[in-house]
Amino acid sequence: MIYLKENMKYLRKQHAMTQSQLADLLETKRSLIGSYEEGRGVPKLSIIGRMAEIFEVSMDHLLAVDLSQEKAEVGRQKSEEKKNIGSGLKVLSVVVTPDNDELISIVPVKASAGYLNGRADAGYIGQLPRFSMPVAELSQGRSYRVFQIKGDSMLPVTPGSYIFCDYVEEVADIREGKPYVLITANEGIVYKRIFLSGENQLRLKSDNQEYEPYTIETSSVLEIWRAIGFLSFELPEPDALNVQKLSAVVAKMQEELAKVKV
Repeated sequence: MIYLKENMKYLRKQHAMTQSQLADLLETKRSLIGSYEEGRGVPKLSIIGRMAEIFEVSMDHLLAVDLSQEKAEVGRQKSEEKKNIGSGLKVLSVVVTPDNDELISIVPVKASAGYLNGRADAGYIGQLPRFSMPVAELSQGRSYRVFQIKGDSMLPVTPGSYIFCDYVEEVADIREGKPYVLITANEGIVYKRIFLSGENQLRLKSDNQEYEPYTIETSSVLEIWRAIGFLSFELPEPDALNVQKLSAVVAKMQEELAKVKV
């Protein structure tokens, strides 16, 4: 379906442009712009190409996509200023439906590096996979995001699992010992249990005891997301040995062996 006349009018108004101003840019008559927008005439291909350049869209989108609906569905991004970590207000970009219901964006492993720089960019967030899940655990009025994790530091949550999170505005809202996804300036996306450590520090601990806890400065934290559940496509084997328990047994054996040597 061709949406040229609708898109012309929509984009012209988005750019606060009159028909006369658009006609001047296209070096044509104002009356022709009116006829194009009313569907009484069809511009030449060269005019369409020039129009696409002016409005900074592709010719395909100008002709074949209802840009007003795309704006509502994907681009009606609402950027909410929320109080966050360390350095005052941050911008949390989210995606909403035409009815202003917030959608849940997914950050897969392959998008982790880009998320660090694009997290405040409404356009970037709008390109991430997104969905709506009408369950009681995901209540209206909160901002949710799903992060795919890598590595085995949080076993028994397996690598590749998707962590469902809700947004935490301040360090003061952290509940010690609970798992969180942190967006950090130095390490990117990390999934750990958080403990307060000093006035401006957080101590991060893995569930897998093979990994040592470590401390970071709160000033390096860009976003905090409280983990509330996870989705995994790796089904457990009924007789599989729990790696986390095995690690604990080995650690205990090493401790006992060290005592014997002494």
